[in-house]
Amino acid sequence: MKISSVKGFHDVLPAESARWAEIEATARDIFDRYNFSEIRLPIVERAELFRRSVGETTDIVEKEMYAFEDRDGTVLTLRPEGTASAVRAYVEHAMQTQEPVTKLSYFGPMFRRERPQRGRLRQFSQIGAEVFGRDDPAIDAEILLLLSDLLQAIGIESAEIGVNTLGCSDCRPAFREALVAWGESHRDQLCADCQRRLQQNPLRLLDCKQPQCVALRDGAPRMIEHCDPACGEHFARVRQLCEEQGLELVLQPYMVRGLDYYCRTAFEVVASGLGSQNAVGGGGRYDGLVKSLGGPQVGGIGFALGVERLALVLEAQGGDAPRPAPEFYIAPLGAAGESAAFALGHRLRAEGARVEVDSGGKSLKSQMRRAGKMEAPYVILLGEDEVGSGRITVRDMQARADRRGVAALDTDINELRAALSAAATAEG
Repeated sequence: MKISSVKGFHDVLPAESARWAEIEATARDIFDRYNFSEIRLPIVERAELFRRSVGETTDIVEKEMYAFEDRDGTVLTLRPEGTASAVRAYVEHAMQTQEPVTKLSYFGPMFRRERPQRGRLRQFSQIGAEVFGRDDPAIDAEILLLLSDLLQAIGIESAEIGVNTLGCSDCRPAFREALVAWGESHRDQLCADCQRRLQQNPLRLLDCKQPQCVALRDGAPRMIEHCDPACGEHFARVRQLCEEQGLELVLQPYMVRGLDYYCRTAFEVVASGLGSQNAVGGGGRYDGLVKSLGGPQVGGIGFALGVERLALVLEAQGGDAPRPAPEFYIAPLGAAGESAAFALGHRLRAEGARVEVDSGGKSLKSQMRRAGKMEAPYVILLGEDEVGSGRITVRDMQARADRRGVAALDTDINELRAALSAAATAEG
């Protein structure tokens, strides 16, 4: 009986995996330019970490965490997001003693048991970045510029960054009261979840996706109108710094993040090609989170992007997934060429070339067909004549020409490339 994958857990097949690798390589390059260092975080954490950081009343903790009891009674969970894990590592290893400003990036799978849909699976991969040790507007603006640079480098043409301020512990209570009063006046029109959220976590009223709640939202109080002077000035400076660098931000006064730890600057990235669920990532500031998890009182800000969603946007834009092709396809002709092909392939790989070596039992026609399917630009033919003379024949697949004896069997990769280039130039 065939065994299929678990619902919400998908295989990333080679063509799509190549696109993922390209996205992640681009992200690593951008992170390096902004002086971030990569951290590798464990997939399993104590469930308490997310209850304390993400929030007991969030959908993630209430409905979506994969939590289980270990043999010693410890309740563990597959991580549903990366920020809390990065904060835990920052506190556990006292990173603030090594460098007052810590800039971390990470890549890897997250897990949430929600209804699977296009671009939103139960196991999904994220690219994330976090900065600890700064709470000034300039670092918020730097994060937003990094995010914009990253999206452009990946090739997400339709990306739009929406921003809002979520205030702070000083000004949010008044906003909360105004939001509760507004919610109570519309209680009968709210969905059942929002009726419950009214007292437990009223900010979630603004994040609800139910149609009746979305229709009401335009009349709700706006945090930007309840900010104290410090929060208002912080947000204005973030926007000013970004605008001075040509980064256009879209004010979204009803945007909130789905996690409890956010304050002040919050942002979300949307892009076309995903339908109604068009968010590809987001983030914001979380100044009290490190202290709440046992660390020092330091500022923090970060973001995460969903790799599946980025890949879907690229696909919707019409870009073909990269198809890694071997630079050289080695076709041994009979038993005489098989050993020579095996040795040549190993040496060329050691010298940095991507090489596919076929077996000696296939016809030249079938090997050429396979090389063409792989889109290999060159096929090295190794038969009795080549082995006997010590010189190889290379078929240039684009020019459809054989370069007989173009190089010695023991020629290194750079000399081989140069010889093929010279042959093509001479023929042209």
